[in-house]
Amino acid sequence: MKQYLKKMKGGGTSPPIAGIHEIIWSGLGSFVGILAISYLSVKYFIPLFDIMLVIGSFGASAVLIYAAIKSPLAQPRNLIGGHIFSALVGVACYKFFREDIILASALAVSLAIMVMLATKTLHPPGGATALIAVIGGRAIYRLGFFYALIPVGLGAVILLIIALLVNNLAGNRKYPEYWF
Repeated sequence: MKQYLKKMKGGGTSPPIAGIHEIIWSGLGSFVGILAISYLSVKYFIPLFDIMLVIGSFGASAVLIYAAIKSPLAQPRNLIGGHIFSALVGVACYKFFREDIILASALAVSLAIMVMLATKTLHPPGGATALIAVIGGRAIYRLGFFYALIPVGLGAVILLIIALLVNNLAGNRKYPEYWF
């Protein structure tokens, strides 16, 4: 037991604070990315399709693809695949277990993690994307499996395009590290 508790002590050193240029570029990228999908939602998707293009998990994706750009979790394969696979899993869990939202929620997140690991698309916000499919309410339920394409797939692609444009403007930044 003592050995087990000792693991929780840590022991490594905290990473250094980000430099001012990194802070500014990360803030600019996340601002433009979320602004773009929010604008498209309000201008086109809500009036024409009654669909909101912004989902909560995109906020966490923005942290990864604009601020942690070297992380394997932030690479395009992970961003797109992680969100889409997780959305499909979440919708399936809701459809099969809608009578037990507690079970559907737990299964959606855990199965999404397993699918992302099996497909090399681990993207932590994908867990939230799967959960949103289960607890998102009538607007999300109405979309069914279409949820994986819009808002999830299209929103992730728009965030990726902005990440490619903004992250590569700065001379000392390069995104992505790899595609596949």
